[in-house]
Amino acid sequence: MYRYMKRGCDIVGAILMLCLLSPVMAVVALLIRMRLGSPIFFKQQRPGRGERPFNIYKFRTMAELYDTKGQLLSDDRRYVKFGGKIRKLSLDELPQLLNVVKGEMSLIGPRPLLMRYSPYYTERERTRFTERPGITGLAQVSGRNLLPWNERLSYDITYVEKLSFRLDTWILCKTVLKVIRQDDIVANPGKHSLPLDEYRMNKKEGSA
Repeated sequence: MYRYMKRGCDIVGAILMLCLLSPVMAVVALLIRMRLGSPIFFKQQRPGRGERPFNIYKFRTMAELYDTKGQLLSDDRRYVKFGGKIRKLSLDELPQLLNVVKGEMSLIGPRPLLMRYSPYYTERERTRFTERPGITGLAQVSGRNLLPWNERLSYDITYVEKLSFRLDTWILCKTVLKVIRQDDIVANPGKHSLPLDEYRMNKKEGSA
């Protein structure tokens, strides 16, 4: 039953949060414009429910640096301290409330990862795409980027299989506590783990 109510809860929750947090978002946008320049927002295509692509919105926290092919350089090479502070406070995620209102995301669900990871999921891991991706999720309150990839994706599967109002409420409360305490928040993920595609390719090469 809750699966059918979840979308309504997302809309009400996202609109309320946008109203309450709009002054904070305005200040963050101004600071980014002053410290990092334009653009203020970071937009990137990610796989959503059913692996349908959508554009995710975030506040930009990294330098705009590209390689010779026009591709963004790795997070580690684009990292700036000011942006790291915004990421530690999770303020960069606030524009995703617009994705929730549009129906592309949920407040809680498996995090939307990069499009290029698509060939590297197992069949069971693809069950994460049966639900809308979330701003926060079970993996995020269980260790976030500090978790190994296999464990992180396993939490996504568990969330989809055990989805309930009680679980979502627990994740939401745990998220608030983690943001306040700044637990398990990695300002520069590139220093802590390989991207999923590189990780799984290395595993294959190691077992060959």
